[in-house]
Order: sequence, then structure tokens, then C-alpha cells
Amino acid sequence: MRRTTVRRTAVAASALSLALLVGACGGGKSADDAPEGKGKKEGAAAASSAKTLSQVELDKLVLAEGDVKNHKVVKPLKADLAAAKIAKADKAACKPLVDATSMRTLGAPAANSMRRISVMPEKPAEDASPEEKLKAGLDAVGSAVIITDTLGSYEGEGAQEALAALRDAGKACAGGFTTIAGPDKVTYSKVAPASYTAGDEAVAFTLSTDMGGETGTAQLVTVRKGNTLASFFAMSLMGKADQPKEAIDAQLAKLG
Repeated sequence: MRRTTVRRTAVAASALSLALLVGACGGGKSADDAPEGKGKKEGAAAASSAKTLSQVELDKLVLAEGDVKNHKVVKPLKADLAAAKIAKADKAACKPLVDATSMRTLGAPAANSMRRISVMPEKPAEDASPEEKLKAGLDAVGSAVIITDTLGSYEGEGAQEALAALRDAGKACAGGFTTIAGPDKVTYSKVAPASYTAGDEAVAFTLSTDMGGETGTAQLVTVRKGNTLASFFAMSLMGKADQPKEAIDAQLAKLG
């Protein structure tokens, strides 16, 4: 990847709260897999009676430093939140996808909490040569992955409705969309369903990216547990990222 392209990609990703690398998107037990008829109605009733977490409770349950091995967990920067606030889609039908990939909660949650997570590369051996340390540093930059973890707690059937809207957006925007945040743009040329099974239901997609002429894939996974949605977006500067399963597993374990 050319140096100028790498810099352009990093700037665009950062402006959209995807700073630094992100790739592959996955899905799993989607709303399409929900049982029909009586079973589906019973599931909706159970969700609507589930507890709506308060802001204090949600802040305690969101991932924290030390919860995921070899992952750095931090609160989003003010710049991240500012970029997320102004991010918009070039197509109205794609708004839920922009929300999920720009560190914004889906729908209208009663409370929300978010974190940025960096996958930390292995450090070179203490006795490594200067050349080996330099190579390790360059490899770390090239393979770095940034993950956004966004939690939302909803009342009634808000979580189910928000997840359904995301699933519908994935279908409506299968041919791609563009996220615009001020002068910065991130173009996704394709949104494809992916597989991920967790919680009460899950929706996941693999997004094909096009940043400065460089293509790759990013991963989006959103899981519902009762009245809480946990949404994860992973992106890599070098183009391809895998589903952030370690982070997802750790977050779902904290939600109980």
C-alpha cells in the first residue's frame, strides 16, 4: 500500500471513529432466523419484559481495560464522538449501517456506553536486533485492528426493532453505501450477510471497503441479549479484519 494512501485511509477512518485499520464483517443468528408465529410472539414478549439497564449499570458492564487479553480498551476521544455525531449516509435506507459503523447506537436506547478497542500485536523479543524491532513495529502498524464496542439498553421492544432495522438496511444497501463526516468519506462497495451466533439473536455483515483506491473488508456484528444490544465494528488499515470474536465473547460474558 502506498504511503500516501495509507495516510489518507487512516485519516478517513479516524474521522469516522474507525481510526486505524478494520476488516471483515460477520453475522450469525439473525432476526431472519427467529421462529415464526407463536414462538416469535413469545420471544417479543420475553424481550419486552426484560430489564432495561440504567446508565450506571451499562457503564459498569461495558468492556474495560484488562477484560480482553492482548486488547487495549479505552473510552472514545471527543474527536471520535464529534465525528460520529455528524456522520451521515448517502442513502437514507443505510442510516442504521452508518450508526453501527460510526460508534453510534441503533434506534433510541434509554442508555448507551461505548469503547474503542485496539488489538495489540506481540512485542519483539528483548534481545531482538534493531532491524527486527523495526520490522516488528512496521508489521504492527500494518496489521493493527481497531474495534468499536457500542452498548445500548432499550425499553419495550426497542432492541428488537433496532436490530430489525439494521438487518433491513443490510438488505437495502447490499450494493454499497458511503459514510460522510464533514470532508471525509468512507465508501463500502458491498454489504454481505455473514454468520455469527450469540445471545437471543444476532445480525452480522461483511462490508467491502474502498478507501483511497485500496480495497478490503470490515466486520459488523450486533447481538441482542434481552433489552440490550451490543454492536461491534472492526476495521484494519491493511484492508482485512476478522470478526472480533474475543472482544464479543468478553462483552457478552459481562452482560451475563
